[in-house]
Amino acid sequence: MSALFSIRNMLGAAALSLAFAGVGILPAPAQVKQEGDVRIVFVTHGQANDVYWSVVKNGMQAAAQQLGVKVEYQAPETFDVVRMARMIEAATASKPDGLVVSIPDMDALKAPVEAAKAVGIPVVVIDSGEEAVEPWGLDLFVGGGSEYDNGVKAGEIMAKAGVKKGICINHEVGNVSLDKRCEGYNDGLKKSGGSSDVVAATMDPTDVTRRVEGYLTAHADVTGVLTLGPTVAAPLLKMFSDAGTIGNYKIGTFDLSPEILDAVAKGTMMFGIDNQQYMMGYYPVVFLTNKAMYKTFPTSAVRTGPSFIMKDDAAAVRDLSKAGIR
Repeated sequence: MSALFSIRNMLGAAALSLAFAGVGILPAPAQVKQEGDVRIVFVTHGQANDVYWSVVKNGMQAAAQQLGVKVEYQAPETFDVVRMARMIEAATASKPDGLVVSIPDMDALKAPVEAAKAVGIPVVVIDSGEEAVEPWGLDLFVGGGSEYDNGVKAGEIMAKAGVKKGICINHEVGNVSLDKRCEGYNDGLKKSGGSSDVVAATMDPTDVTRRVEGYLTAHADVTGVLTLGPTVAAPLLKMFSDAGTIGNYKIGTFDLSPEILDAVAKGTMMFGIDNQQYMMGYYPVVFLTNKAMYKTFPTSAVRTGPSFIMKDDAAAVRDLSKAGIR
């Protein structure tokens, strides 16, 4: 079996169950569409240089290849919800069999997402925007648990390790999911009398290291550092290592990469929070293909995480991360 499981078999089982449902064997296949006619479009806020979203795309492509359906992936080059809204409008106009979106800003994306749903396109939300699914009448959420709760747990872990003052480095201020991660981190530290500040940055390695270095120079009491993605965490790990200060900080991050897992395995980073975003690309293709072909669909949110990867587990997960699956 070449991937997580044989989804061709799953589709076959779905077809079989439909064929024998109700009045018995149907005179003709109950498929609404053939797999080769199914087309699913992803529009996310994932920036082009963000390794997190490359794993989402890997999951999407794996499912498409196994099923024999067409998929398209679109995202702005930088965090730009206005541009993303236009992409959703264009995707809707192309009349796909399913639309998969992230919703980092509900105000900016409400109109185009609801417009897609209004013309009968099934909409699956991944990664961020779960709170929009029910009020907007969308079809499904596929993603990790509460971003706020994950941040709280990150703060609690660092507080237990002695951190009283931390920083949360937010590379997409205004992205509701990332804002909630930082809010939760502060509240997790607060339970033990600590607190954190948000350091706004971009995903440019030079920019983020300059901003963090400047902040830490001015705030010597900071001993906890939480990043919200490996693209930001990697240059900071190098900065601390080059300066010989990495032992001065407790460092954790959301999401994984081989570099992150190496650091966790060595003990220079405390943890990586894994929402298993490969599944966020994989499952929507499976579900929307089933809907297009057999009118079957999950009835409640599908959770892909979180999992806190600590030192004892990091090495085992590293090879899967190098393969673009974790």
